[in-house]
Amino acid sequence: MYGVSGTGSDVGEEWGARAARSRALAVLRVRGRALGLAVLPAAVAVVLYAGGVTGHFTGSGWDAARWVVTVLAVLVLIAATAVALVVARARPAATPTVELAETAAPDLYRLVRDLADRLDVPAPAAIALTPDCDSWLEDRTHRAHRALRTPGGEGESEGAPVLVIGSPFLWWMRVGELRAVLAPVVAGTGPAAQPDIAAARRFVRGLDAAVAVPGTPGLDPVRRIGAGAVGQVARVLLRACRGHAAEMERGVAVAGSERAQAVDYGVRIVAQEQVGLAYAGWDRLLTRVALPAWRMGRWPAKLDAGVVSALTELSRRDRLADGFSSRLGERPACDLLEEPGAVDEAASLLAARLFHGGPAAPGPDWSPVEWSQYPEEVVDRKWRTDAARLHQVLDGLGLADGTARGAGGERVAEGPTLTRVIAHLATEPTRSTEAEAEVEADADTDTDEVEADTHTDAALDAGASAETADAAGTPDSAGTDTNTDAEDATDLATATADADLDLDLVLDAEDAEDEDEPVNPAAEALAGALSALLAREEAAREARVAASALTAEAAARSAEKDGGHSGGTPAPVVSGPDGPLPLFPLQPPRSGRDLLADHVTAMVCCAAVDTAEATPGLDWLDGPALLVGGERATDLGPRVLALVEEGDPEPLRVWLARTGVRPEKPVRLV
Repeated sequence: MYGVSGTGSDVGEEWGARAARSRALAVLRVRGRALGLAVLPAAVAVVLYAGGVTGHFTGSGWDAARWVVTVLAVLVLIAATAVALVVARARPAATPTVELAETAAPDLYRLVRDLADRLDVPAPAAIALTPDCDSWLEDRTHRAHRALRTPGGEGESEGAPVLVIGSPFLWWMRVGELRAVLAPVVAGTGPAAQPDIAAARRFVRGLDAAVAVPGTPGLDPVRRIGAGAVGQVARVLLRACRGHAAEMERGVAVAGSERAQAVDYGVRIVAQEQVGLAYAGWDRLLTRVALPAWRMGRWPAKLDAGVVSALTELSRRDRLADGFSSRLGERPACDLLEEPGAVDEAASLLAARLFHGGPAAPGPDWSPVEWSQYPEEVVDRKWRTDAARLHQVLDGLGLADGTARGAGGERVAEGPTLTRVIAHLATEPTRSTEAEAEVEADADTDTDEVEADTHTDAALDAGASAETADAAGTPDSAGTDTNTDAEDATDLATATADADLDLDLVLDAEDAEDEDEPVNPAAEALAGALSALLAREEAAREARVAASALTAEAAARSAEKDGGHSGGTPAPVVSGPDGPLPLFPLQPPRSGRDLLADHVTAMVCCAAVDTAEATPGLDWLDGPALLVGGERATDLGPRVLALVEEGDPEPLRVWLARTGVRPEKPVRLV
């Protein structure tokens, strides 16, 4: 309750603001020291010249010193001016966002302004959306950023930061929850308006942008060398003020959080649960649902609306999420937008560009897809494309139709059949299950025999030593025999341990050889060929994306030269870096075995759809799904893995027989 009280909130806010300003002054002191170091040679030169005029520094030595220091001062001033110009003119990094004009979201702008008035802080200069589950303030006072920023409302300060809101929040959260979540973020505009903090932020962002200047494409060798030197200086300065900048931002966050406790504090506690839930649903939607479509050259046009379906499905499956879907009867925050569909489409296209590296604009090979069309346009097409690729690789390996033989030597049916794939993967495994059992039994038998022989020899030696001790009658000889027996026992124990150690090393070496040797060589060869083919297709896709990006950039430049403006509600503008590569890849590259398992699963699904009246479907949490009798087939994956990894087709054949799939029938490919 301490943070809720007015006195505690004021104290915490004042402490955070003071800490932030103190750290900002520390950052500015780093800038001042760098400036002082740059003008130091010039100051020394001035002193030397003043001493010469007054007659204190006369003589040839002082004249030479004046010339040397003057040249050094000029060079240092030129270098410092170059560094300052680069830091001031370098374009800071900006988060790719969908810009929202006030005409496109008047209610959202009104909500943010009312929130700023209640918090007694300046309103943000503009609002933008990002395809992520987070919200923050971003400084876009640089002239390059101001050119891309859509105008906000009247009376908004040009120096105020831009409020960036995660687009999934607008569709999943209710209006009251969104206001409560945005309160600490909007409260950060108060410290941001403080002159020292604003100057420190500009300096740090300029240094960060200057560090990246040497990597700018299109620089000639001479300019690249100069940019590299500037980048090194900027890196040293950035390292010197990094700790102070981090503490400054922490103080700003503390001040904003303390100030926001006076607004919707209780609602914000409940809304934080929705933030975590939205993040989980957004991650599953991107990795399981959107990524397969992106790989097919299609991008779901309503990702944010899909979050609601995914989280509703999660609340239905998970009892811990009970009650979350009951909130859907309240007014969603997306109602604050004039055209939610257009904004959702722009955010979905930006998500595809960031997380997959898709083109910046739709095209013949990059078209949107609605959720109602997803099973037919994405799932079925993906399965048949993978099946066609699998048979293409089989043809490339020299397995022509009708020439492959099964494990029992039977002739495989012609055409793109599932039987052909099963026969290839189940043909001539390196070691069957029975053979492995026999080898393990033989190894255990050999181990037992060696141990038995060792212990028998030890017993015989011990008996012989005892007989010798009984035959000796003198105490001296008895003592000598006792010592000899102890030494023999020690040697025997050492020899036994060495024999056991050697046996363990041999068995470990055999196990290592078994691990290195592939269980199913046919699957390994097929997986390698699939990986190579997919790599070539991905390279061709990236080349097409790069060409389309260049075309779009040229079109944008020509549009800027024309300077035409259309009336009405402006379309959402997307800002941020373009490029063919994903900025935030969702998944690491898949292994060859995973690719082969996916392709075999696709072949099984194609056979099920064509011969067993199964249908492709969409699971909001797991992506493409095979529906058999209206129910999702969840037991197919382990059976495919048994075929791919162990060469065992029996579990899959049992599943095919139970489901009614006919693997000998050719399937339809794309």
